[in-house]
Amino acid sequence: MSDDIARPPEQTASSQATVTPPAAPRSRGLLRGGAGRNVGLVVALVLLCIVGIVTAGDTFATGANVLTILRLAAVIGVVSIGMTFVITGGGIDLSVGAMVALASVWATTLATQQMAADFHWIFMVTTALVVGSACGLVNGVLIAYGKIVPFIATLAMLAAARGLAEIIADRKTQIISVNAFVDFFGGSLIGVPVLVWIFVLVAAAGWVLLNRTTFGRRTFAVGGNAEAARLAGIKVQRHTVALYVLCGLCCGIAAVMLMARTTTGSATHGQLYELDAIAAVVIGGTLLSGGRGTIVGTVFGVLIFTTLNNVFTLNNLSISAQSVAKGLIIVIAVLLQQRLAARTLNT
Repeated sequence: MSDDIARPPEQTASSQATVTPPAAPRSRGLLRGGAGRNVGLVVALVLLCIVGIVTAGDTFATGANVLTILRLAAVIGVVSIGMTFVITGGGIDLSVGAMVALASVWATTLATQQMAADFHWIFMVTTALVVGSACGLVNGVLIAYGKIVPFIATLAMLAAARGLAEIIADRKTQIISVNAFVDFFGGSLIGVPVLVWIFVLVAAAGWVLLNRTTFGRRTFAVGGNAEAARLAGIKVQRHTVALYVLCGLCCGIAAVMLMARTTTGSATHGQLYELDAIAAVVIGGTLLSGGRGTIVGTVFGVLIFTTLNNVFTLNNLSISAQSVAKGLIIVIAVLLQQRLAARTLNT
């Protein structure tokens, strides 16, 4: 007779019970997952709102101020969505602010506005989207095929795009004279600014693309281990280019939104947007090393930083203090990410 037949029933049952994994790690994993991180972000946002109400009083807790926060969050929020894809894919883009500036300047030149006046304001929108995507394409090609480190390639684009924007605009602010463009994007729908609706649509599309498509799964794979992704049949170079083009496209959309909000195109647009976008993405839970990203977390990160800026402004605190606070928050977020990653490896 075999050992399995000869073994007493009690021994077989005990051996099977020993193999069954305990349920405790599942609860810890749930707390460490995306739901747990999002709960933490919601709590942080609520606490920040309480601070705003206590320090700024009725000025903060008004519908007009809430719409102001959402309107300000919309532009940098769209940029942060694109940054989420790039960082999740294992890269980084320091040129997003410069791309926004260049797209806004190119889309508001006299020639472009004349074309928009003769035909349709969509010509200005198309110009901004094309310029942003083209800059992203250059970044992607330099990084994927030129083998240039993302930090260096996008830093070069930052300088070049900002300089080109200054040359095109002749260091002057270009006023938008196409009223139909301003009326459309500066209007409201159901009492909510159109800019906020654009942010919602971009965030929803980004979530679907990252979490429900093959493109998103490939992004996680490339960011987690590019060599393993290549061996699995993913064309890593082509996908990297696509990620940077997507980020550039988001910058083009943000440029359109900024043009509508300020009714201008300027080489000074998008100053420090790279800091704000990276901060929002990191706070949201996307790993700087790549391989893990969350659109929902990025949205909360944008709202947290925009609300923080609003609280600082209402309390007459300087922009320098805001920058210091952002820097500290980024450092704390990265340290927490490292500790979380270390705990995950040890379990």
